[in-house]
Amino acid sequence: MDGMGDKATLFETGRFVQSSPREEPRDGEADDEAAEELRQRIAAEAGDVEAMSVLGAMLLRRGDLDGAEPHLRAATAAGDRAAANNLGVLLHQRGYPDEAAGWWRIAAVAGSTAAAHALGRHHRERGDEPAAEYWLRQSAEQGHALGAYALADLLEHRGDTDRAERWLRAAAERGHREGAYRLARALDRRAARESGDDGAEPVGETEQWYRQAAARGHRRAALHLGAILEKRGELKEAGRWYLTSAKDGEARAACALGFLLRDAGDSENAAVWWLRAAQDGDGNAANALGALHAERGETQTAERWYRAAMDAGDINGAYNLGLLCADQGRTGPAEQWYRRAAYAGHREAANALAILLLRAGDETGAEPWFSKAAEAGSVDAAFNLGILHAGRGEEQAALSWYERAAAAGHTEAALQVGMARLRDGEEGEAERFLRCAAGGGSAEAAYRLATVLDARRPPEPAHELGEPVHLRSECEEWYERAATQGHRRAQVRVGMLAAARGDVVEAARWYREAAEAGSRNGAFNLGLLLAREGSEPEAAVWWTRAADAGHGRAALRLALVYARRGELAEGQRWADRAAVLGPAAVTERATRLRDALREELSA
Repeated sequence: MDGMGDKATLFETGRFVQSSPREEPRDGEADDEAAEELRQRIAAEAGDVEAMSVLGAMLLRRGDLDGAEPHLRAATAAGDRAAANNLGVLLHQRGYPDEAAGWWRIAAVAGSTAAAHALGRHHRERGDEPAAEYWLRQSAEQGHALGAYALADLLEHRGDTDRAERWLRAAAERGHREGAYRLARALDRRAARESGDDGAEPVGETEQWYRQAAARGHRRAALHLGAILEKRGELKEAGRWYLTSAKDGEARAACALGFLLRDAGDSENAAVWWLRAAQDGDGNAANALGALHAERGETQTAERWYRAAMDAGDINGAYNLGLLCADQGRTGPAEQWYRRAAYAGHREAANALAILLLRAGDETGAEPWFSKAAEAGSVDAAFNLGILHAGRGEEQAALSWYERAAAAGHTEAALQVGMARLRDGEEGEAERFLRCAAGGGSAEAAYRLATVLDARRPPEPAHELGEPVHLRSECEEWYERAATQGHRRAQVRVGMLAAARGDVVEAARWYREAAEAGSRNGAFNLGLLLAREGSEPEAAVWWTRAADAGHGRAALRLALVYARRGELAEGQRWADRAAVLGPAAVTERATRLRDALREELSA
């Protein structure tokens, strides 16, 4: 009889007054139930109290309140606590909550944990929290999962998070899926508070409870579990949990699954899930659909989805509409949408609006928006403020904003800070910032870092025979990194280092690459290399290119080439050019050569 109270309690959902729809019975199951009901009915008519209680519960489960009530009342009168609990459920369903509470009290006093839970819920709905806590605690302390969960909910409502967590854990350990989910959320929040990072990696226990709740069909737990796994790089399992959650109607999971599919290259199926999520009101999915159509050139469809994102409360929709209009050259509407998003606190929209105003010549209007975006955390806006102040000659203000952007990982800002530190003679600080920028992919930073390291590089050691031993240095690595990114001065320097170690082919390759990209030093050095290898006509071609770009030494070399060939007038012309271009030593030599050629021509 003691176990009958829990067995005959029908309601495993949160609302104890609701009955769950039953699945269609399998073959033979209906016959078994009918036979069991007949057996219990015969026993009940013979005066078996337990049979009355069970029969009443069976009829109540089926929704036959009229049939269930006399059996439950008879069993209750005979002292069956399970019947008293279920009679309370029946009366609550009929709309007599106070009478129901009376029977629940009788059952609870007799030891029914289900009745204590129901009574606690009844008192909470009436606003009597002390009574609610008393009865929910009675239920929870006797191992009732629903009682533990309801008690945790009450305590959390009061702000007593520590005790709430204890009872959520008790409910979760007894298989309550919502309890497991909320325990995981509580652990997540606590970890975020302790680390100061909202995106902190969940502890193992958190994942365990999400997994337990998800395995029991909790769609939001499946969503969070998928996010944990995705962040960890376990994309296949993450996708399975997103799919489970999405199929259960969780729009955010459908959206996340879409992004996972897109990243895997399956944009068609991604669009299917984004569409499903967007139709359920997910603004992020609507934005993703808009971006997908924008990439395909379907601007009208893209605009429709961006507007849908705004209607769903996602301000990114307005920002994306601004981007769409700006790409089409519609600056008026672009400014309108940027303003709408910026006034709503969208920092990148504020930055984009400032850029738009700056391009239109409204520096006064642009600066406050740059400041607003930067203060909200936009790294690009902080960098742009640095550019704005530098353009006015306000070097200290510019440096302050560059430093702020650099601290947040902005590559070009780190380069600017590094260059400023070099100008101030702070080589150590300069190196630190240049390393950050170079590591972030800046070719200019890699080149400048290499020059800093190169300047302090000791002379190369020699081996026993007195020949230099070439050891690859760090500065060469940075020169090469910059060179492979197309930095012309770095390419020339790598060519010079290759030539110094006798690798003519490698040197020529880098000089040629720099020269073809427009480097006059590259063209001049390539000419020198070719001349040494006996290819003076080809060398003259490259010297001509360098001289035409303003390289004085190349012009002097051409003057000497033409003088040796006897083409004195052409030699004089290039000597004149070299004298003008300089530098001083070249000007001096070119002037002497020019005068000598002039005398020769006039003789």
